[in-house]
Amino acid sequence: MALRSIYRGLRRNNFLSPLCNSCAHLHSHATSFGYKEVREEEKSQLVGNVFTSVASSYDLMNDLMSGGLHRLWKERLVSELNPFPGMKHLDVAGGTGDVAFRILEHINSVGHRAMRDTEDDNLLEETKIFVCDINPNMLNVGKKRAQERGLGEDKSLVWVEGDAEALKFEDDSMDGYTIAFGIRNVTHIEKALAEAHRVLKRGGRFLCLELSHVENPIFRQLYDYYSFSVIPAVGELVAGDRESYQYLVESIRRFPSQEKFAAMIAQAGFQKVEYENLVGGVVAIHSGLKF
Repeated sequence: MALRSIYRGLRRNNFLSPLCNSCAHLHSHATSFGYKEVREEEKSQLVGNVFTSVASSYDLMNDLMSGGLHRLWKERLVSELNPFPGMKHLDVAGGTGDVAFRILEHINSVGHRAMRDTEDDNLLEETKIFVCDINPNMLNVGKKRAQERGLGEDKSLVWVEGDAEALKFEDDSMDGYTIAFGIRNVTHIEKALAEAHRVLKRGGRFLCLELSHVENPIFRQLYDYYSFSVIPAVGELVAGDRESYQYLVESIRRFPSQEKFAAMIAQAGFQKVEYENLVGGVVAIHSGLKF
């Protein structure tokens, strides 16, 4: 799980400029729906159909596809965020609440309770975690899960239907921004990154957890077999939807490599851009700071 600092190395070797120039063309992959080429205006509808179809079984399928590892990956994401009482945080494409619940639990953890005696009592009440998702069905699943966890009336959780490419939040309004397994599905990745940069305060952190590209050739062959032969079959068996999970594995292959995505993040204006591969690159956590 080596942590790789991209921005400085690219700038030092004068590689950032040509890479970022190529980023202007990377969004051409965003006109794809898996391996199919579609018009840009069609993609959001097609992706919406996918998540409407899988919303009710989304978290169960994540458990089955990753062997439960997605829970550890999200815990890693939240630990990198280092949430604090009173923060204003935006979790995009987080409709089922999986990341947001972890952030709230971290803030309410034993480690923070010791701080409450010395800090302003209102800090915890001022905490706001905005869960933003373009799909109302995913948000409904999250709201139901919040009720089941006894968080239905928790004012720290705010559910917002919205587009990652056109956020409804003010400039410089968020302390943190996370997106887990979501940026791969937007039509224009560069627009989503620009919006993330816009809404973050100076000093705010961007974190993205996304399925990525395996480096080891032998492991990659095994992973490809699992992805294309097993995952769609499990999707058909559990969710009754093979095509949506076929799209899932195809969209991973069309997503930019770790290095290219890091360059896109840097081009959006973020500093200290880094990424960390998990499970040999099956997933990667990218991060950047707004200065």
